[in-house]
Amino acid sequence: MQTIAPRCGARSGAPGRFGITPGVGRLLLVVAVFLGALLATAAPASAHAALTGSDPKQGAVVDQAPSSVSLTFSEKVAMSDGSVRVLDPAGKRVDTGKTSDLGSNTYGVKLHKGLPDGTFTVAYQVVSADSHPISGAYTFSVGAPSDTKVALPDQEVGGGFVGGLYGFARYLSYAGFILVVGGAAFVLGCWPRGAGVRPVQRLVVSGWVTLTASTLVMLLFRAPYTGSGKLADAFDMAKLGDVLQTKTGAALVSRLLLLAAAALFIAVLFGAYEKRTDPKERKDLTFGLAIGGGVVAVGLGATWAMAEHASTGIQAGLAMPVDVVHLLAVAAWLGGLAALVVALYFAPAVEAGAVRRFSRVAFCSVVALAATGLYQSWRQVGSWSALTGTWYGQLLLIKVGLVAVLVGIAWISRRWTARITGQAGDMAPEAAAATVVEQRAQKRAGKQADTHAEKHAEKRVSAKRVEKKPVTVPAGGAGEDTERSAQLARQQAAMTTAREKRIRDADPNRSGLRRSVLAEAGVAVVLLAVTTVLTSTEPGRTEEEAAASQTTAAAQRSGPLTLKIPFDTGSDDGKGTLQLDLDPGRTGSNEMHIFVKRPNGSAFDIPEVKVSFTLKSKDVGPLPVVPDHIATGHWSSSGVQIPMAGKWKIAVTVRTSDIDQVTVNKNAQIG
Repeated sequence: MQTIAPRCGARSGAPGRFGITPGVGRLLLVVAVFLGALLATAAPASAHAALTGSDPKQGAVVDQAPSSVSLTFSEKVAMSDGSVRVLDPAGKRVDTGKTSDLGSNTYGVKLHKGLPDGTFTVAYQVVSADSHPISGAYTFSVGAPSDTKVALPDQEVGGGFVGGLYGFARYLSYAGFILVVGGAAFVLGCWPRGAGVRPVQRLVVSGWVTLTASTLVMLLFRAPYTGSGKLADAFDMAKLGDVLQTKTGAALVSRLLLLAAAALFIAVLFGAYEKRTDPKERKDLTFGLAIGGGVVAVGLGATWAMAEHASTGIQAGLAMPVDVVHLLAVAAWLGGLAALVVALYFAPAVEAGAVRRFSRVAFCSVVALAATGLYQSWRQVGSWSALTGTWYGQLLLIKVGLVAVLVGIAWISRRWTARITGQAGDMAPEAAAATVVEQRAQKRAGKQADTHAEKHAEKRVSAKRVEKKPVTVPAGGAGEDTERSAQLARQQAAMTTAREKRIRDADPNRSGLRRSVLAEAGVAVVLLAVTTVLTSTEPGRTEEEAAASQTTAAAQRSGPLTLKIPFDTGSDDGKGTLQLDLDPGRTGSNEMHIFVKRPNGSAFDIPEVKVSFTLKSKDVGPLPVVPDHIATGHWSSSGVQIPMAGKWKIAVTVRTSDIDQVTVNKNAQIG
């Protein structure tokens, strides 16, 4: 097959320097901008496991320091030593560093003895069962809340430059899988002659290279993606060894091994298979390639299914094979569509039988996608509220909308192909487009041949009338004539190729078909980007379950808030301890009791106590409260309103004489 070598300064609509027409270039630019914006907002990846419980609970105030801290997640997580850190108010680690699996998705770490009073911070960084890193922190207090010097990093795990690069590699891995599997299936099952078409070969090989390179990048960057976020950790062999021990690391290594087998498959497909001319040998080789290629394709799909969404949650045993079928259906449809675009733009013609076979494959793929997609949507969303009220559900609706657009463009393509069918007879529409163009080219080429023959006959008649004269051939003339003839032949071939292309492009029906199919491919690229972001977003079902668990935990935490606050006004009789009780300790109306005691534990009858509540994060307050004196050392106030939940600053002013008073501030989670 000859390739077109466009000249510089080609006419408008002709391919540019790299064989891309202006229309194709504009579409690729729009798609690139969309993907850049989409992938930029996709990092860091949202967690697929959520913290649903802890002991001590978030915001709790306990009388005695616990011996351990436990965390409960919505699904199983991978946790190593150091994944959970407990820090005292000064920012010093007080855990032993050894985490343990307590069962039921609960994990614990032991604490050192003799911990001081104050606010402690629990920070965790783990990897969910579907391979996505998650991190977070919460606080609890011993005795009474206090200020803390703990400073946690602003960047979420899985974010930053490393997270963006890892997310882009994930997108490329999906794209490479679709091109290599779908393109090879299109050639082997629909268009065997395509095995000898160079642009189709480049498409499939590019898919293999893309998938291989992106898998290597993901394997190297897995450690910093789930850990420190530092680029240098990608080249730490010790951390790479730890990655290889995980489920995701094993899946990536398995993918690389399967890609080695895929390379052999591609070599045979575009080598021995393309050269076979004997029908029986070609049929036997087709069967062998179909079996071997099918096994490799299923294996490649399983490397995603066994390490991501499908491997966790409800009905995982059914979800994993369903996910493999979903991936293969996407590859057969979109990969075949990509091969068809290449064929329409760079191949002379596409046979009728090839298009008929691809039409059947595409129809079966869409049916499989609809069935598996419906099941996956139910499994990951679970309710109508999650479909509209979570980011995962909203992305799913966007994906459905893009599929509807894709079907609409396909309907337009069918209208173009119907027109071409009317011109070419009972043939497949896409093949009919090529046939009509070829017929026009052949007619024009025949006319040009007749004209050339007539001119050649006239030259022979004229030559007979001219008296023969001796001709002197200069030295080296034979070599110059040979070089000149070769140059003229190359120019003639380029002109013929360009003329045939202009004839094909002049057909309005074929041009319309090419534009609509290219638009389909563009929407498919955007659809793949949305799907990639969807796979890195917390499923709606998990998000709602986590929110429900947090609401339940908050309700369980709602109870009398007790603060023990020591004070010293500086006078001889100015020391004591104040206990503040707030019941039920949540938003709305509360009842407050204050008990003041001397250092020896007896009731301390002081002249005045005042309290104020301030929520700095919402710029609320101070809200003053002046309790009533009930008895010796006892003050009370009912109807204390807490307008919203948050970490409130409680300021207590104690006056022990006419001139001696002090204000003590404490922070506490209310609601």
